[in-house]
Amino acid sequence: MKKTSTRLADGRELIYYDLRDDTVRDAVDRRPLERTVTTSEVRRDVLLGDSVAIASHRQGRTYHPPADQCPLCPTTGDRLSEIPDSSYDVVVFENRFPSLAGDSGRCEVVCFTSDHDASFASLTEEQVALVLDAWTDRTSELSHLPSVEQVFCFENRGEEIGVTLGHPHGQIYAYPFTTPRTALMLRSLATHKEATGGENLFDSVLERELAGERVVLEGEHWVAFVPYAAHWPYEVHLYPKRRVPDLLGLDEAARTEFPKVYLELLRRFDRIFGEGEPPTPYISAWHQAPFGTLEEFDGVSRDDFALHLELFTIRRTSGKLKFLAGSESGMSVFINDVPPEFAAQRLREVAS
Repeated sequence: MKKTSTRLADGRELIYYDLRDDTVRDAVDRRPLERTVTTSEVRRDVLLGDSVAIASHRQGRTYHPPADQCPLCPTTGDRLSEIPDSSYDVVVFENRFPSLAGDSGRCEVVCFTSDHDASFASLTEEQVALVLDAWTDRTSELSHLPSVEQVFCFENRGEEIGVTLGHPHGQIYAYPFTTPRTALMLRSLATHKEATGGENLFDSVLERELAGERVVLEGEHWVAFVPYAAHWPYEVHLYPKRRVPDLLGLDEAARTEFPKVYLELLRRFDRIFGEGEPPTPYISAWHQAPFGTLEEFDGVSRDDFALHLELFTIRRTSGKLKFLAGSESGMSVFINDVPPEFAAQRLREVAS
């Protein structure tokens, strides 16, 4: 992998990740952009104990542009985009309309390929390995920013999810706090560790799932399963078999096997609802340990956390979506219409 860092016309950082070491990236952003001004602010909800990012400038972000005006495609001739070069393998750049900025963190866009009509599932294993390298490198770099406590790499796929740019891409949020979901896991870890005399909750969950009926696919170094209490109609958790706290902890064997396993999982997702159905909308989310202090979680260290990827769709059956209505949105109590055991069976049936 070759990494080349440059700056866009408004001062934002852009980084090329290339498969070839001899690739030269010297194209200049020719757009007449003024320096980006954001109004991002993080406010604490004292009743719920969580935080909300207020980012009014995002109202003006790019919204469903035609393909020939896609800002994530390479620059060609007089058609100028966010990527100054005429081609790329993987690109990461600071979001022009970030939810988090400055002392409130940082938001980045990850372009998986220059091919506008591709999807993550259509990438080669070599391309996926490069994306994994980019995720890992950005996790490392962002973790050193003084305002950052947790790094979240994710992909939203499909208009039903809320995606406004059709080009295959994901995002990275660098939060200035430990996110509520992660805090819940850490508290559960601490409680379980104390109650069992030191047992790791993630290890116990993985052991139980490996012995059960909800495993979807298993490799030498990774296992994917539908969790016992799945929140979403089709939800899969992908774990490395050797517990590590973040992407930086993966060894070479796990990194080598990941592209094959993950691509197979994504391709199965696209076959859940049968032939002729539109591509399955999904969210793919990496859960990594926070980089800040864990003093509030008694007896828990970063090494107790288990890196894992959560992949789920909001489509519950052909042509129907799972909406977060009263119970989910009002009380955070999910109601799942699809039994996890059935979901796991279906995902095994559609193996390629």
